[in-house]
Formats: sequence, structure tokens, C-alpha cells
Amino acid sequence: MTFSGRKAAGAVAIAAAAGVLSACGSGGGSSASAAPPSPAPTLAGASSTSPSQGSLAGKVIVIDPGHNGGNASHPAIINKKVNVINAMKPCNSTGTATNDDYAEHAFTWDVANRLAKILRAKGAKVILTRKNDKGVGPCVDERAKIANRAHADASLAIHGDGAPASGHGFHIIEPAVIKGHNEKIVPESRKLGLDIRNAFHEGTGIPYSTYLGKKGLDIRSDLGGLNVATVPAVFIEAGNMRNAGDAAKMKSPAGRERMAQALAQGFVKFLT
Repeated sequence: MTFSGRKAAGAVAIAAAAGVLSACGSGGGSSASAAPPSPAPTLAGASSTSPSQGSLAGKVIVIDPGHNGGNASHPAIINKKVNVINAMKPCNSTGTATNDDYAEHAFTWDVANRLAKILRAKGAKVILTRKNDKGVGPCVDERAKIANRAHADASLAIHGDGAPASGHGFHIIEPAVIKGHNEKIVPESRKLGLDIRNAFHEGTGIPYSTYLGKKGLDIRSDLGGLNVATVPAVFIEAGNMRNAGDAAKMKSPAGRERMAQALAQGFVKFLT
């Protein structure tokens, strides 16, 4: 996700010749790729568990693991501009990384699959916006459209920030009102954001962001994944990958499992 993305100029995509990693935050570039060991991935659109096994029977949830492992190798694709309702923005970006090169795309993929497994066990139909961590994209507008086409009851984009190392903590990003487009889903997105925030804070002990937002909440109108949404949707910046304390939690399999369990509780609160 982009800490500097509050400004339109902050969304500038990577310089292909240099092979620079475009940070989700303002933390700068890296050649991040490898992820700590994680469970075998669950493919997008895989069937849910029996509805009788959980409390989310009949619910459709879309999880968007931010970025993708192949983005850095395909600048022409991810730099292509797409319509995000109120602007034209780059298709995607490569994301950020910890200082020792644990990539955001690997972090989001791992947490998303852990979360999907938990939600499916509760009876939900879960759709991931990408099938693996080796591909390219999809573009930010398409990620939102996947949830729209599925008539999702809720959608969550998982990210890690790349802000200055002095900042720490997590925050939720909610959609701003775009007149004539998303007025109907902004109140429900607000509720989803509050439920996810509260559950994540309680379940992980990670504090609210010290550098952005207010009490762990922010509202933005420059993110395609929120602008294009016609179903309740929020983003989470699960921590600042440039901060040593946050990075330690994000690199830890146990830490990522706690995050997934907490996010699942947020969905249960919102949907039941």
C-alpha cells in the first residue's frame, strides 16, 4: 500500500530500467522476493466447507492479497493506466518489503491464504483475487470488479506499508464518497472497517498506526480497489514493514496466523 499515495504524484510506478521495487509506502526500493515458510496456498475460488460447519454459511467474502510476485518483472503491464472512477492510475505496483527483503506480496499472499482457510471452515465462500504469488496483477480496478461480480458480502485488501521506519502500527482504509457511484456502500464499508479494526487490534495486540489515520482508521479517494467497489470494501495496512518491531511480527508465521485469526473474527462480527 502507499503511504505517500495520499498525493496523486505518489502513485508513480516503477522505473523499468532500474528494476526498482515500488513501495506500498514511502520506504524505497528493494529486490525482495523470498518469503518465510508458509502453508500450501489455497487457490482462488476453491470450494468452501460445508455450511453446517460454521457461522458464515451463505456468505461470500473476497480477499485481495496486495500486489503479486511477478509484478516487478513486467513494468509495462503494471504501469498501464486504468480507470479508477475519479482518475487514471497505474494498473498495479510491486509493493514494499522489510529491510531484509521479505516482500509485501509474499506477506499478503500468506495471510490471505491463512484467512481464507479459516473463513471456509466457518462456511463462507471465499474468493481470492489472484491464484498464486508468481503472476502479474490483476490491475487494481479488476480486483474490485472481482468482488463486485461475486456480489460479495464483504471484501478486504491485505497490505503492508512502507512508511518511514519511525512509524509503527496498523490502520484500516475506508472508501471516501464518490458522488454518483458508491454512496450506498460507504456506510457498510465504515462498519466493516470498524469491525476489522477492533478485531485486529484485540487479536494481535498491534497498536493503531502512529503515523497515519486516526485511531487506526483512514479514509481515501485515491485507491482503485476502493473507488471501483460496489460492495462493502476496506483495506488493511497490517503494519509498517520498514519498522523493525512490525516487521518481526509480519515475518513470523505465528504472527501471521494471529493476524489471520483476528481478521476472521472481524468478518464474523460484521456478517453475523
